[in-house]
Amino acid sequence: MANVEGKVVLVSGGARSMGRAHCELLAKGGAKVVIGDILDEDGEAAAKAIGGNARYVHLDVTKEADWIKAVGFAEDTFGPITALVNNAGIGYPAGLEISEAEYRKFVDVNQVGAFLGMKSVLPSMRKRTSGGASIINISSTAGLRALPGSFPYVATKFAVTGMSKSAALDLGPEGIRVNSVHPGTIGDTTMLIANKDYIQPVIDKTPLRRVAKLSEITSLIEYLVSDESGYCTGGEFVADGGVLCLH
Repeated sequence: MANVEGKVVLVSGGARSMGRAHCELLAKGGAKVVIGDILDEDGEAAAKAIGGNARYVHLDVTKEADWIKAVGFAEDTFGPITALVNNAGIGYPAGLEISEAEYRKFVDVNQVGAFLGMKSVLPSMRKRTSGGASIINISSTAGLRALPGSFPYVATKFAVTGMSKSAALDLGPEGIRVNSVHPGTIGDTTMLIANKDYIQPVIDKTPLRRVAKLSEITSLIEYLVSDESGYCTGGEFVADGGVLCLH
């Protein structure tokens, strides 16, 4: 069992779906969780439902000022941050002929957002009095292989994978671990529920013949937050039902 008791975790995009599931499991395990999101009503509701181990703060991941505010709020409320889950992201079908404005939106949210998160938590992580710290960047199987009709998503998720490895090299001597997580298709996320016709073809091409449960991804996040994963850094943690074995 991964032990996250006493960890202070900032989760971006934590108001609903996969992000909220991460927050719920971490708080249940005794971590102090700060939910960061632009969905204020959903975020406040999530914090209230989770209880005393959770708080909500408005966080637009594309704005450095918001990150600085969120980190300060976490410190003031719970103490120095010991883990960051860069979960916020966008994704929808789009090819190479996407507009520049749309492409930059993918870059700003998926790539720059992850960069700003990593940069902003470092001063707080360096204040910790014991143990290591962990940065977890949510990439995708599309951060390890190309997909048709997904040019900006693939580009930015590959970037997250590379950024994680580079940061792991730089921060390792300080005891700050950086890993990327690569989920396959998850059946009970808001994004997928809105695209039900997409599910069956994915199942047919997945060796396990099913999509993932949220709990199967959140348990991986819990492990990477915990000290049980203390020798894991620069890694690509894949939970895709075997899909990448086919490529």
